[in-house]
Amino acid sequence: MAPRRSRLGPALFFGALAVASLGILSRADAAFGPARVHTPRAPRLSLARPSTSAHGRSRAVRMVTALPSTPVSIPLELSTSPEGLRYEWVPVGSLAGVAVPRPLAGPIFAPAAPGFYHLAILDGDERRVVDSLTVGVLTPMSAKRGISINGYRIGFYAGERRGDLDAAPPGFLEVRAVDVTLPVSEHLTIEDFITHDEQTTWPRYVAMDPRLLDKLELVFEEIARFRGERGAEVDVDVHSGFRTPLHNRRVPRAAGDSRHQYGDAADVAVDANGDGRVTWVDISLIERAVERVEREHPDLVGGLGVYRGGSPYAHIDVRGRRARWRA
Repeated sequence: MAPRRSRLGPALFFGALAVASLGILSRADAAFGPARVHTPRAPRLSLARPSTSAHGRSRAVRMVTALPSTPVSIPLELSTSPEGLRYEWVPVGSLAGVAVPRPLAGPIFAPAAPGFYHLAILDGDERRVVDSLTVGVLTPMSAKRGISINGYRIGFYAGERRGDLDAAPPGFLEVRAVDVTLPVSEHLTIEDFITHDEQTTWPRYVAMDPRLLDKLELVFEEIARFRGERGAEVDVDVHSGFRTPLHNRRVPRAAGDSRHQYGDAADVAVDANGDGRVTWVDISLIERAVERVEREHPDLVGGLGVYRGGSPYAHIDVRGRRARWRA
């Protein structure tokens, strides 16, 4: 029988090696501290969105406006403190940010160039684009030369030739063909506010007051409530939004100081009772809704004009004082 080989030698060798290794690790711990285990940092931007107040009292406003490089108010909901976070602006339809990121803990300044942007929040390598609210950066009124901005004919505002720029909008949205479908509120898009004139070149320029958007959406909400269907889809047709002063002079029966010229008025037809057509009954429901909204929100008080005709509609504005008429 072949003699059995002893396994004691290899066992002693590996045991000594393990003890030596433990000694080396102990000396390393003493010199450098215990070895660190890398744990991935939990994302801090799991929640980063505009608060409900950023969307107006109607919670349905989708666009706010600001002049270039001026502070813009966007209340945010965050899952962490804004300390250490930064923000940048991303043009709508793009992925790349513009300009150098700034600290989020402080005023948020609009981009320097006119256009449409989403806010992006940065935390190290983490990035979250807040796309539920668009910021429309205006082309300032001071960019107007004579009757035009970049070849688009606007005309003159009352008092403008005397240098009274307070009698004119502070600026205009610069709208290109790809921008017309951008939502400005739950029911409305930029296209609803473009002047219906003969000009066909781009860009076009639009004055639009976000307070009007909020008031209109509150009216639509009231109409849905009348029907007992809160949140129901409301069929809205905007006959006229912004009108340039040049075009306003050509509109039959238009007031010389029409609020349409300032972007805070709209003529709307709404199928308020949901029967598939717009009649005088619908306009009466719009009147009731406007009265209720203005009672509950006095800062949105303005004009209400009702037009019968063959295709009835209502004029709604936020001029700051009560005005009523029928035609």
